[in-house]
Amino acid sequence: MTTTSAAPRLDAARSLPALFRLVAAERADATAVRDGDRTLTYTELDRASDRLAARLAHAGVRPGDLVGLLLERSADIPVGILGVQKAGAAYVPLDPSYPGERLRYMVADAGAAIVVGDPGQAAERGLDTVAVLPPYDESAPELPVPAPESTGDEPAYVIYTSGSTGNPKGCVVGHRQVLALLRAALPLFDVDADDRWALFHSFSFDVSVWELWACLATGATAVTVPLAVAQNAADLLALLAAERVTVLGQVPSVFRSLAMAYEETGRPELALRHLVFAGESIDLDVVAAFLKSYPGNAPTAVNMYGPTETTVYATHRVLTDADFDGTVRSPIGAGLPHLRLEIRDQDLKPLPDGESGELLIAGPGVADGYLGRPELTAERFVTLDGPAGPDRYYRTGDLARRLPDGSFEYLGRNDQQIKLRGYRIELGEVETALRGHDSVRDAAVTVITTAAGATFFVACVVLAEGAPDKPAAELRRHAQTVLPRYTVPDRYQVVDALPLTGSGKLDRKALTALASARPARTPKAAR
Repeated sequence: MTTTSAAPRLDAARSLPALFRLVAAERADATAVRDGDRTLTYTELDRASDRLAARLAHAGVRPGDLVGLLLERSADIPVGILGVQKAGAAYVPLDPSYPGERLRYMVADAGAAIVVGDPGQAAERGLDTVAVLPPYDESAPELPVPAPESTGDEPAYVIYTSGSTGNPKGCVVGHRQVLALLRAALPLFDVDADDRWALFHSFSFDVSVWELWACLATGATAVTVPLAVAQNAADLLALLAAERVTVLGQVPSVFRSLAMAYEETGRPELALRHLVFAGESIDLDVVAAFLKSYPGNAPTAVNMYGPTETTVYATHRVLTDADFDGTVRSPIGAGLPHLRLEIRDQDLKPLPDGESGELLIAGPGVADGYLGRPELTAERFVTLDGPAGPDRYYRTGDLARRLPDGSFEYLGRNDQQIKLRGYRIELGEVETALRGHDSVRDAAVTVITTAAGATFFVACVVLAEGAPDKPAAELRRHAQTVLPRYTVPDRYQVVDALPLTGSGKLDRKALTALASARPARTPKAAR
């Protein structure tokens, strides 16, 4: 394998475009991006993004501006990201699969005057108040490539995440935060220029930042995964095999489908070296079974955790048999070297090891805050006394506890702990129990309230192949054997698939609507 270290480049770079140029100078003719039959070398990616940067500057984009990217999952995304950042601007990902209303809100909220994308597609989504610039224009004259000065403090991107008010909020992340992540996390992985990274996730999900920049920083090859392929496990397996992908990131709920398809298609030969999980509580049983059945050298499975507000990842853990056989159900590992993780109570006082509380994070990876939301920024990004004096922390809203070895166990979201009939219920615990039944391929639970005011705890289940059509009574009996009585769902509703967000996570809002819209199958005993 090619063992050139990324460390010297990362130490020398003050911005992401500067990092890329250092890599492109060394790896000029190496393949940077594979997109179906299309291939871009590092030189070609450098030139294409230079031309886009020049056109953006000519169109009026200046350092510090925000530029929307309305691009399908393809080589256009790396070109667009680099082009925007080379112009000194920050990109705002606009996933074409999002509703037009959401896209229009994001563009307006970001104050983006220019969007890079297909003009026709932009018009279909009602983006008619901004200038739309195609990512390529061969007829454009040669223009000077901008060379803005960078300190590293400039914004690199603004990613919109769900907001409690119903409107998404834009999280502002700078070049220095991404570079700090790469410097801290890359040494924990045995990766180099020979690896092939899947660009699996939507670029509206911050894991995509790691997938792209960890790949480019090491001079490796990024393999694009079209949306249709990402949503079909069998097609994804075929792409992984054909492209000899070695590094794959997965949200656990998505990986369950991939693992089942892997068995159903006869365990096709893959070249995987690293499986990186993030975004949800990991399903250790599914991962363990996949690794056990993998022919030859199984990939290294890594579980990572981190909110968008701390720049993709905050922890790292290589999963071993001790994890698969242990009692900790969601081991997220120790904090990355550049961050400090603490468990605090409701009054934000530090808690001793072993006690559960809110996870707070401080360090160079903490984001700048929310775009145009000073009150929300002040609420979530707080200054507290730390070991070395006052420090800026991000309040994750996640529950966790520190284990005796200094690593952490993820216990779920504050908002995934519900209180029903006087009892606190952890949704993930119930879902894991239901998935343990042979008839269940996947499951999620939610609470619905009827028009008459009655409250029901509903399980939405995706049936495994060969399962009975009406499994409610059997599932209730199973739940009663493994769960406390007050956590057993009242109703069991068979669904074709669980609703997912654009980033592949379970969409709990849509799940509640799904559970409310269709008649649930209720066992006679429950009635």
